[in-house]
Amino acid sequence: MDIILHLGAHRTATTSFQHLIRENQARFEAEGLGFWGPRRTRNGLLTGVIPVPGPQSRDAQLQRAAGRISLAVEQAARLGLRQILVSDENMIGTPRRTLRDGSLYPDIGERMARFARAFGGRIARVSLSIRGQDSLWPSLMAFSVARGARIPDDCRLRRIADSRRGWRDVITDLACALPDTPIQIFPHEIHAGTPERRLALMTGRERLPACPPPEWLNRTPDLWELRHRVAERGGDPEALPPGPGRWQPFGQAQCAALGELYGDDLFWLRSGADGLAELTEETDRKSALGKAPAGQMRRGRPNGFEERRLA
Repeated sequence: MDIILHLGAHRTATTSFQHLIRENQARFEAEGLGFWGPRRTRNGLLTGVIPVPGPQSRDAQLQRAAGRISLAVEQAARLGLRQILVSDENMIGTPRRTLRDGSLYPDIGERMARFARAFGGRIARVSLSIRGQDSLWPSLMAFSVARGARIPDDCRLRRIADSRRGWRDVITDLACALPDTPIQIFPHEIHAGTPERRLALMTGRERLPACPPPEWLNRTPDLWELRHRVAERGGDPEALPPGPGRWQPFGQAQCAALGELYGDDLFWLRSGADGLAELTEETDRKSALGKAPAGQMRRGRPNGFEERRLA
C-alpha cells in the first residue's frame, strides 16, 4: 500500500482539489485509489500525531495514532485499494499559527517527523503546493479577518515582509523530516485550475476516471466582503482600503520584497533544489519536470509571471 501525502499548502486551491476527489470518490476507489480528506483526518484518525493537552504523554499519543492509522490502512487494503491519498493542509501547521509567527510554517519539520513515525514508513510520496508570498500572505490575512481576526497593523506587516523564511526553508525542513521520500512541488500559479491533472501527477497515473469541471471553493474574500464582515461584528470597516477588488495590505516595496523571495525560491527549485524536491511546472505529465524555462539564467520572478490563481 502506497501512502501519498498532500500537504496543501493553505490558500492554494486545496479545498477545490479535495472537493473534486470527494465528489468522485467511488470512481477513484474503483481504480484502487483511496482518499482520506479533512472529513476523515480531522474526525479522530490523526488525533495524537500532533500532541494535544491531556493525561497521555506525547509518545503515548503518537503510538495510539500510529496503531489507528495502521488499522485503517489494513482495512483499505482489504477493500482492494492500492494507494491512499491523504490530503490535509493542517498537517504542516495552521493559518493562525503561521500568521501569529509571521513566518511560513516554522514547525513543519517537527510536525512531519511525527507524521512519518505515525505512518510507519508507508509514505511513498509527498506533494506540496507553493504560492507567491506577495499573494499568499494577503489571502491568509483576508481569510483570517473574514473569520474574526484583527486587521494586521503596520508592525506585523513589516515583520512578515522582512522575514527571509521562504519556501526553500520550508521544503528543506520537510526533506529533513522525511529523508529519502520523493517530494513534489506544484506552483499554485500554474496548477490551481487543474486539480485533476495535479491528482494524476501525484498518483503517477496516466489515466483517471473522467470528472466534471472543478468548482472554485473557499475563495479569498474581496474588500467589499471584508468591510461587510468587519462592520457586522462592530469593527471599523474604514480600517480597510476603499473600493472593490482584492485586499493588498502590503506596500509596493514590501510586495516587491515578497515577490523577490518567491523568485529566489523558484530559482532554487528550477536548479534542482539540492536534490531535495522535484518542481512540477508543466500540467502535462509527459513534459519535463523541474526545468527552468528556456532562456532563464537569473534569479527572480520574470515579468508577465503567470497570475492565474484560485483562492
